[in-house]
Amino acid sequence: MSNFVTRIAGVATLALAVLPVVALASNAHGAPRAVKVAVADLDTGSKAGMAAFDKRVQLASRKICSDERTLAGQQNCALGVRLEAREKLTAYLDARSAPTEVAAR
Repeated sequence: MSNFVTRIAGVATLALAVLPVVALASNAHGAPRAVKVAVADLDTGSKAGMAAFDKRVQLASRKICSDERTLAGQQNCALGVRLEAREKLTAYLDARSAPTEVAAR
């Protein structure tokens, strides 16, 4: 049963086709900000695809980190966004490459 649930979760991950990225730093209201970064249309196996992904993450970090008042705060926030986006991209790619067939017993 656990294997079935794992495979269903992998398929659900594929259906999302976007990576929600949440800033580690909070904005003025205390709630984290989230921005979605589309990845389904990118060839992440190519340099051009990864460059496009990095550009999208950079734009997302500008939106998320715009409330940071100091340069150090902006840099730390942007670094956190990049790290989180890379983590989520890796998880997305792993789920996409996982087998999606379910063995019947």
